[in-house]
Formats: sequence, C-alpha cells, structure tokens
Amino acid sequence: MNSKKGHTVMDVGADGVAIITIINPPVNSLSRDVLRSLKESFDQAAQRDDVKAIVVTGAKGKFSGGFDISAFSGLQEAKERPKPGWISIEIITDTIEASKKPSVAAIDGPALGGGLEVAMACNARLSTATAQLGLPELQLGIIPGFGGTQRLPRLVGLPKALEMMLTSKPVKGKDAFNLGLVDALVSPDQLVNTARRWALDILDRRRPWITSLYKADKIEPLGEARQILKFARAQARKQAPNLKHPQVCIDVIEAGIVSGPRAGLWKEAEAFDELVQSDTCKSLIHIFFAQRGTSKVPGVTDRGLVPRSVKKVAILGGGLMGSGIATALILSNYSVILKEVNEKFLDAGINRIKANLQSRVKKGNLTQERFEKALSLVKGSLNYDSFRDVDMVIEAVIENVSLKQQIFADLEKYCPPHCILGSNTSTIDLDLIGEKTKSQDRIIGVHFFRWYPVFVKYFSCCCIFLTEFDLCFCSPAHVMPLLEIVRTKRTSAQVIVDLLDISKKIKKTPVVVGNCTGFAVNRMFFPYTQAALLLIERGTDVYQIDKAVTKFGMPMGPLRLCDLVGFGVAVATGSQFVQNFPERTYKSMLIPLLQEDKRAGETTRKGFYLYDDRRKASPDPELKNFIEKARSISGVSIDPMLVKLKEKDIIEMIFFPVVNEACRVLDEGIAVKAADLDISAIMGMGFPAYRGGIIFWADSLGSKYIYSRLEKWSELYGSFFKPCAYLAARAAKGIPLGAPMEQAKSRL
Repeated sequence: MNSKKGHTVMDVGADGVAIITIINPPVNSLSRDVLRSLKESFDQAAQRDDVKAIVVTGAKGKFSGGFDISAFSGLQEAKERPKPGWISIEIITDTIEASKKPSVAAIDGPALGGGLEVAMACNARLSTATAQLGLPELQLGIIPGFGGTQRLPRLVGLPKALEMMLTSKPVKGKDAFNLGLVDALVSPDQLVNTARRWALDILDRRRPWITSLYKADKIEPLGEARQILKFARAQARKQAPNLKHPQVCIDVIEAGIVSGPRAGLWKEAEAFDELVQSDTCKSLIHIFFAQRGTSKVPGVTDRGLVPRSVKKVAILGGGLMGSGIATALILSNYSVILKEVNEKFLDAGINRIKANLQSRVKKGNLTQERFEKALSLVKGSLNYDSFRDVDMVIEAVIENVSLKQQIFADLEKYCPPHCILGSNTSTIDLDLIGEKTKSQDRIIGVHFFRWYPVFVKYFSCCCIFLTEFDLCFCSPAHVMPLLEIVRTKRTSAQVIVDLLDISKKIKKTPVVVGNCTGFAVNRMFFPYTQAALLLIERGTDVYQIDKAVTKFGMPMGPLRLCDLVGFGVAVATGSQFVQNFPERTYKSMLIPLLQEDKRAGETTRKGFYLYDDRRKASPDPELKNFIEKARSISGVSIDPMLVKLKEKDIIEMIFFPVVNEACRVLDEGIAVKAADLDISAIMGMGFPAYRGGIIFWADSLGSKYIYSRLEKWSELYGSFFKPCAYLAARAAKGIPLGAPMEQAKSRL
C-alpha cells in the first residue's frame, strides 16, 4: 500500500483495534492513491479475524486537509475522471460507513473537506480542542462531494450545516463538540488510545453504534426544513448572484431531506462531477495555486538565501496608512517606532493604532491581554534618534517626491547599514525617491493597500462567498490582504527575501513586481476610470456603467470608486499616468469641473453621487450639467452607439483597456508571471476571484477577440484603446496572454 503519492498504513494492536493512518505530507491530503489505499485498509480489516474495531487518524498530528487539489486537473479531463459515486458511495458509504466493524475518527489538526467527510462516515469522532473541522469546497467552485452535503446536516442540524458549507468557514474542535459534530474532546497525547477504547465500547454496545447518514434527530420537519432552505437560497442569490454552485449545494441538501440520504448522495455525486468542469471551478483552482505561487520569485527565492531577522521597524507617518501598517506589524510581534512631525500628529497616530486594536477586541478577534501586549510594542518619536538600531523603515507620508527624497537622504544618515529602506508609495518611481541616496540596493517598495473595496467580514483565501456581506469602503492596511513588494534594478535579492518573510509573518499575500509608475496594480488599472470617463463624455449613462461593472462582480463601479478615494487622490495619481504615458491616457475635464464646484467625492457628500449621513449613494440629477460642459471642452459629441451600450459592451470597454495595460506590464517584466497580476487584481482591486483574475478572464475570451475589439475602438475613439505589441503578437498566433514568455516564444 506504499506510494509516493500518499497511502495509508494499518497497524493492529493486541486489543484488536486496527489503527489506519493516512500518510500524505504535508497535510495528509486525499489523493486517489490515498483513497484506494484507505478502501484496501478497510477491506483488509473487515476480512481479518484479529481485527475487532477500527480507528482512522492522520500522520504527524494532521488528520487530513481534504482532497488533493493538484488532482483537479485530472478530474477535469474525461479520461482520468472516476465514475460519479466511486468515492462518496463505493468508498465512503459502502466501505467505511457500512463496515461490520465499528470505526472511530481520531482528529487532530485539520479535518477539512474530504478529510471531514471521511471522519463523518465513521461511527464516532474524537478530536482535540484545537482541531479544525470544516467543508470549504465552495471556495473552489464545487460542493462537498464525499457525502458532506448529507451527513453534516444530520450531525449538526440544517442551519449550522448550511452556514459551514456556504461560508466555507471551519470550526474548532471545542465548537464542533458543542455542535455534536464530534463526540468527545481529548488531549493530543491521549487521542488515539482514547479512540481505541471508544471503538471497543461501540463494539460491546457500551456506546451507541451510529450511522451518520441515517441519523434523523437533528433534521427539522420537512416544512420547516424547506423554509430554512428557501431563506438560504434567497441569501445566496443576493450575495452571490453570479455563482451557481451555492444554489446547487442547497438543492443537493434538499434532495437528501426530501428523497432520502441515499438519493441525496447520488445527486451530490452527479452535481460534483458537473461542477468540477465549470469555468468557476477552473478559475478558483487557478487562483488557489496562483496565490501560493506569488512567493516564488525566479532569480531570488531559488538562490538559497535565508531571511534575516527583522525585529524593530520604524514607520514615518501616523496617518491612516502608517497607523494601519503599524497595526499589522505589532499584531505579529514586531517592535514599532512611529515617527511624526509634532505631538498632535503623533498622538493622533497612536490613537488610530489603539482604535484598530480595540475594533478587533470588540469583534472577538483579539483578547484584552493580546491588545495590551500589541499596544506596548509601539513607541512614538519626533526625531530620528531612536532609528539607530532599527532593521527596517517604512515611509508612509504623502505622495510628494521632494519630501520623500529628503526623508530617504535622512534615513541613510541615521539608520544602520543593514536597515531596509522601504517606501509605501503607490505610484512614484522608486529610483526617483532614492535619487539622493547611495543605498539603492536597500531601497524597496512596500506598498500596502487601503483604499480599494474588499469584503472583510469573512475573507476566505479567494474571497468567494460570504454570508456576512459587509463591504468595507476604506480598509486599513492591516486588513487588506495584498502587499506589493516593488524592486528596482538595484534592490538586492536579500532585501526581497527579507520582505517575503515579513509578509508571511504579517499574513499578507506578497506580489513582487518591478519599478515603474503605478507598479502593477495601479498601473494596470489606471485605464479603469479613464475608460468610464471616455464613455460618459460620449453619452453612456454614469450609473449604467457602475451598475454593469458591479453586476459583473466588482465590489463597486469605477465612478463610485472615484468618489470613495476622493477626487484629489484621483487627480494626483491620474496626473502621474498622464505625465508618463501621454500617448494612451484619456484626459477628461469632468473631475476638475466637479472639483471647481467644491465636490471631492464621498468626503464632501457630493461627487458622481450624492451621499447621506450613512454614506448611502444616490444619483445626482445635476451631474448632467457638468458632463455637458466637459464634453464641450473636450470637443467630443454624443455617440448614439455608446448611449445604448449593452452591459457586455460596457464591461469590455471598461476592462479591455485594463487587460491591454496588464499586457504591457508583462511585456516590460514589471510582473514575472501572469498569475501574479491575477492575484493583484483580485486582492488589490476586488476583481471577482470566480473569474480567475484579469489575465485568466481575458484568456477565457481569447486574445484574438480582445485585440479585434480594441483595434476597432482605437479607430473610432483614439489611441486610448490602441492594442499594445504584446497583445497584437499573441493575438496573431492565438497564444494565451497568460502563457509563459518562453512558451510563447517557442510558438512564435
């Protein structure tokens, strides 16, 4: 039963209990080899006279992290797909659950997805208090496929089962015990021995022999169950209107309640097989691996460099961004020096940090003890005296080139020679910032995000589905998941490795990018708002644009986003792109005209929208007057074709310029991998993960199609839409935009 791809081993003790151990490092995932081996072990245990009962556990304190996600590509190929029900019915139900010898799952560490489904097929479950149990399959665009849709409701009740599946949120062992998902809590050192005794107690009828699939006491009466399911459907439809699989999950659960659990298993198997082939699943699997691949940087992380110890970090600027960065660091036990220009600003910065921590305490995410410890790690300063022993500095002041240049010149004088010199700039070229220093090898961009909208109540690894639908319009840096690490041509590989290590410790997803105006995220998305302004001046309705983009899956449209960040920020960043890319920027007078009317966006309660006291946006009937004036200044006229644009055309005219700029970012080597841009778009701009990211989505439409559309629009509306050489070359040969450069060159 040994296999390099994972296996199980069975050891029979003198007490007659067979211990079946799942072995597939690092998390004992359930590859098809492991599942075959698990079935063989159960079959062997059934046949052996010296085996009285069975305990299933995982090697090295990890029960099982679930089905092997790397095997999904095989499942998506017809020749490698097992028949529906081979796992959920033949192995899980008719072998494990139907065994004539009682089985107990001994759970420590993760029991997720298929791992929990195996455990639920056992006659009892024991776990440690810290074990994690859950069914996170919806994060991958599928549903639980090993019987989870049928067994979980029968163990914990329908409402909790729906919550766990639809949110993909696991529970700790102690909560699982209170729910009835596990039968007892045991210390790790006693777990397997207690499970052995428990299995023998079931055999001798001292404990009940329960088959989870037919357990009925937790299932609500049919009428009540249908009302619960109806409510869940409505919530899922409201919160994830573009996603099919949450609705399918609810349908499958209902089938088991109405027609019986065996019928539910077959429906689950068929639905799982269909969903694995879906575009949503393929997109989310891509994102799953793309996110894990961002920390691998060719020429940097493959050189054997070891991260240096960074213990003390100085932050310049205690505003919303600086205080958010400080919060992220002290929550991960870094000592922080917060420097400001005067006592008033310093007190305000410290208070912001305190408020950030108190917010986490209020939500139950931080204990009072951890709050006090974290707060004790930050010290205030009005000068550079305390910078003599810092390991890293992060400058987080306003976007002013001369100010930043002076700061970096000062840092070189006061900081030790090993100190990393970081800037949180979002658009300014780092070579320009470090122009007056001699330490360019230590300079790096440490771009935390703040302004872009994300879902923060429950941010899964891919932001897929949320029951707590809370749109955070101004996420502090310690909440936003993305960290853009910007290297110049002179930044040392050691400094990059150090930053990758820090990003891991502060729980950020790092993306290493090259140095240019706007870097990766802001650079590729600068056409986002400009395309909207072009359409508006030519007759497309402002609110129709935002509606279409939101329906597509973005948290908000480009005009609502512009109101959020404020017109001052929009003009300042926009001018950087106009200055550096004049041949392909769209210069509209609409925002400057709105500014003249003392409109600055949401902060002034007037922008493209009007805002009430609760930040609720509503259309502004006066906006048309400003649009007409901007149109007059620009010398453009209303285009009848753009007045009645279909939603599909709005999406393409807004996002294809973004794709075009992303292609330039790849072509210039600013991003090493297309997958890095996909992650950047999702975590930095809220691009829908279920579409796979900006490049993955573009490739689903095809480079030829995107090129032809942009070429047509460039003829009608100017160079803003002109396809770049990278896109043109790939379209000519039908090569995917996300194909690695060496692969594309071989085809070219």
